[in-house]
Amino acid sequence: MSLLAIGSVAFDALETPYGKTDKIIGGAGTYISLSASYFKTPVNLVAVVGEDFPQEYIQLLENKGVDTTGLQIKKGEKSFFWSGRYHNNMNSRDTLVTELNVLANFDPIIPSEYQDCEYLMLGNLTPSVQISVIERLAKRPKLIAMDTMNFWMDIALDDLKKVLTMVDVLCVNDEEARQLSGDYSLRTAAKTIMAMGPKTLIIKKGEHGALLFQGDKLFFCPALVLEEVFDPTGAGDTFVGGFIGYLAKTDDISFENMKRAIVHGSAMASFCVEKFGTERLIGLSDEELSARINEFKDLAGFDI
Repeated sequence: MSLLAIGSVAFDALETPYGKTDKIIGGAGTYISLSASYFKTPVNLVAVVGEDFPQEYIQLLENKGVDTTGLQIKKGEKSFFWSGRYHNNMNSRDTLVTELNVLANFDPIIPSEYQDCEYLMLGNLTPSVQISVIERLAKRPKLIAMDTMNFWMDIALDDLKKVLTMVDVLCVNDEEARQLSGDYSLRTAAKTIMAMGPKTLIIKKGEHGALLFQGDKLFFCPALVLEEVFDPTGAGDTFVGGFIGYLAKTDDISFENMKRAIVHGSAMASFCVEKFGTERLIGLSDEELSARINEFKDLAGFDI
């Protein structure tokens, strides 16, 4: 079943205790698409870049089976750029540079060949953009999932609450869940947020795993304890890409299958942090992915 992914395709410059990079490919749309591509489902990407974006990066996405018909290239303009420095604990970071460039006026155009998508993943973008994507689809997808962040809760809460009424799955981290709900207990926060619209909620807890809520049902997937974390950039987007990529592949949105999707998304995210940027997501083999999923199976005590 086809997956439509909406998100940023951008340049990142990263610095961690393990080293630093010059400008490399990044952005939520990039990580989501690359991660979902490993589940052998058609991935269609809608995003925008500037004229400065290298063709080799676009080719990289296409080589992984990502359809870039919906990638707008704005002549005479520059791509979104973010630069950050991570602290030694890798859980906190300082933003050094943010240049919105083409993303400041992103108007998502949905190609006609993308209109029949069954699964929609709305990456972390302005809520008004997320709303426009849903409204521009000729028919409602079977499942709509979205990611967001505390920044939009601060400056665009009304639009955010509107889009929450239009989606099936929301993915946020624990801090964002508490801010959005006003509740400290994550179980209480989940009930408050699901009452806003989404029937399913995923709360990411980074190195402490992920929680899946639906009604009164709860599933916890622990995180894999890695020897080294080189770069956590994009791990959350990689997680949701793996989650919805697996759902699209299996075409099963039951709670039991969402539990499996959480495990597969967690496995993808664990690869992402092992190298800088998207490097680990480029040459991943099916054997490596299968072995990693089995590690999570043992951790979670869950029959994949």
